[in-house]
Amino acid sequence: MVTSLWDHSTASQLAPGLEELVYRSNLLGADRRVCNWGGGNTSMKTITRDFRGREVQVMWVKGSGSDLATMKISQFTGLKLEDVTPLLERAEMSDEEMVAYLSHCMLDSKQPRPSIETLLHAFLPFRHVDHTHPDAIISICCADNGQNIAEEIYGKRFVWVPYIRPGFQLSKMIAEAVQNNPEAELVLMEKHGLVTWGETSEECYRNTVRIIQEAERYIQARTQERSLFGGTKHNPVAPEERKRILAELLPLVRGAVGQSKPMIVTSDDSPEILRFVNSHAAAELSQIGAACPDHLVHTKRVPLFVDWQPAAEDREMLKQKLLAGIADYAEQYRQYFARNKQEGDSMAEAAPRVILIPGIGMINTGKSWQMAKVSEQLYHRAVAVMAGSTVLGNFVSLNEQESYLVEYWPLELYKLSLAPAEAEFSRKVALVTGGAGGIGSETCRRFAAEGAHLVIADLNQEGAEKLAAEINEQFGEGRAIAVKVDVTDESGVQAAFTQAALTYGGVDIVVNNAGLATSSPFADTTLQEWQLNLDVLGTGYFLVAREAFKQMKAQGTGGALVFVGSKNSIYAGRNSAAYSAAKALEVHLARCIAVDGGADGIRVNAVLPDAVLQGSAIWNSNWRNERAAAYGIEPDQLEEYYRQRTTLQVNVLPRDIAEGILFFASSKAAKTTGCMLTIDGGVPAAFPR
Repeated sequence: MVTSLWDHSTASQLAPGLEELVYRSNLLGADRRVCNWGGGNTSMKTITRDFRGREVQVMWVKGSGSDLATMKISQFTGLKLEDVTPLLERAEMSDEEMVAYLSHCMLDSKQPRPSIETLLHAFLPFRHVDHTHPDAIISICCADNGQNIAEEIYGKRFVWVPYIRPGFQLSKMIAEAVQNNPEAELVLMEKHGLVTWGETSEECYRNTVRIIQEAERYIQARTQERSLFGGTKHNPVAPEERKRILAELLPLVRGAVGQSKPMIVTSDDSPEILRFVNSHAAAELSQIGAACPDHLVHTKRVPLFVDWQPAAEDREMLKQKLLAGIADYAEQYRQYFARNKQEGDSMAEAAPRVILIPGIGMINTGKSWQMAKVSEQLYHRAVAVMAGSTVLGNFVSLNEQESYLVEYWPLELYKLSLAPAEAEFSRKVALVTGGAGGIGSETCRRFAAEGAHLVIADLNQEGAEKLAAEINEQFGEGRAIAVKVDVTDESGVQAAFTQAALTYGGVDIVVNNAGLATSSPFADTTLQEWQLNLDVLGTGYFLVAREAFKQMKAQGTGGALVFVGSKNSIYAGRNSAAYSAAKALEVHLARCIAVDGGADGIRVNAVLPDAVLQGSAIWNSNWRNERAAAYGIEPDQLEEYYRQRTTLQVNVLPRDIAEGILFFASSKAAKTTGCMLTIDGGVPAAFPR
C-alpha cells in the first residue's frame, strides 16, 4: 500500500515556497505506484516580486518534460496569475493558442515551457494542487463501472470527468465541476488520473496519499490472488533456461526492431510480469489498449503478445512466432497510422515497445537503456491497473482515435523533443576488451561521450567496474556495465557476449584491445613466452571476434570490429619475435574476417599504434625495462626516445588511438573494411608498403 513519505525533520529545514514544492514533488515521484515516470504535475500559488519589484500573484508549475522524482527548482515555471485566470471566461481555446498565450504569462522567459496541464492548476482556487496517476485510481478510472465504484468509496467527495485530451477544455470542465460541488476533495479523470489539493504543501501531499489509500483498501478487499487475470494458464520456464532463451532471443529482437534505427532491448521476468503473461486473460486483456495517456506515450497503444505454448512448442517455434509477430505488429501499426493520420504527421517507429511472451516474461525496446526501462516500468503500472480494473469490473481503455491523438499530439511530441539530440553512437552498443587499460578506458569514455552504451570487458574487474561507475555517473544510469573476461577462456568470452545480449540486446561495435607484451632475444624466447603471446593476442582476439561475429549475424544489422594491433604488426621489432608475430597474426585475422563479414555488413579494421605509454598497464610492467634494454637506454628515457624516432616528433597518447577506433566504428568509415591505420607519429620503418 502507498504510504506517506513526508518527514517533518527534513521538511522543517526547507525554505517556505519552492523548496517545499520540490520536496513534495520528489516524494510523489519516488513511488511509481503514485506517479509515472515523466508524468503528473504539481503546482503552488504564492506572492512574489516581478522584475520591477511589484508584488504579483504567481503560480509555480512543473515544466514540460520533467520527472517529479528528480525535479529541481530550475525545472518549475512561474506564471503571473492575473494574466492566466481570465482565460476561465473563454468558451474555447486551441492548444496552439494556449501555448502561445502562456508563453506571455511567464515570469521569466528562460524557464521551461509550462506543463501541458497548467490551466488545470491555475483554474482551481487552491494554493497547492497535485495531479498524479496512481495505480489504484487509474484502476477505477479504467473500469467500465468506475463512476459507480467511486461513489461507493468517496460518496459525494469526488468529481468525475469523462475522458477528453488534456488542454483548455478539460481544465475548464474540472474547474466548473469543482466549483459546483462544495464537498469535492478530489477529481477523478476517466482513463487519466487524479487531482487533489490543499492549503499547504504537506496537506496537499497527505490528501493525495489518503485518497489513494482509500481506493487501495477497496480494491484489496475484493482481490482474490489465485483468480487474478483468470488464473494461471502456463507455467514459467525454469530460471536458467529462461536466461538461455532470452540470450538467444534478444539479439533477434534487436535486429528485427532496429532495421531503420538501432534499438536497445531489455527484458523483465519479475514475478508480477510472469503472473500476467502466464494467465488465461493476458492474450485478450493486453490488446484492449493503454490505460492512460502517460502509459501510451512510452508503451504504444498495445504490446505485442506472442502466442507461444511453452509446454508444447520448442524455442525454434518461439523464434519464428516472435519474428513473425514483430513484422505483423509493424504492418498493423502502419495501418493504424494511415487510418488516423492528419496533415503534417510523420509516422513514429513502428516497432513494439513491449513484447509479452508466456513462460518467458517481457521484452522492452527503446532508443536507450533508460528509455527501454521506462517502457518496462510503465507496463508494470499497466499490469497493476488491469489487475485492479478486472477486480472491480471490466477493463476499458483509450480507443484507437483517442490513442492516436495522444501519441501524435504536438504538445506531447514537444515533450519528447526536449531530449538531447542523438549523437554518432546513440542507440549503439560497444564492447571493449582491455577496457580498463589506458587505450581501452579512453576509448570507452569517447564512445560514451558520443552516445554509446558500453560493455567494459577486462581481466581487471575492479578497474572495469570503477570506469563503468564513472561513465554512469557522467552520462546516466545504465550506460555502461563491467564484465570480467579472460580472452583466452572460451566460455568466459561467450559469457561476456551473453551478458551484453541480456543487458542491451546485443552489440554493434567490438574493440579487440586486450593485450600483453614480452621482450627477449629470439634465442632466449621460451615456448611458454611464445605460447602466452599467441594465446592472448591470437587466440584471444579470435575468440572475441568469433562471438561478436555470431551475435552480429543474429542481429542482421551489420556491425564494426576494430582490432588494436601494433606498429609491430608490420615491423620486425628487435627482441620481440613472439609479440610481433602475434600482432601480425591479429591484423591478418582481421582481414580474413573482413572478407567473411562483408555479405553481412560486418566491417573489420585495425589500428596500429606505437609506444602508447600513458596509462598503460603493459608499459608499467617489465616490458618498459625490456624495451629500454633492447635500445641500450634507461627506462625513464624511453618516452623521449620514442618521440625522437617519429617523423612528427610527437608522443602517441591513448586518446589518439581512441580517435582512430571511433573513426573505424563510425558512419564515416561505413564503406571501409580490411584496412590498417597507423597511429604512431610516423615511424618510417613501419610505413605500410
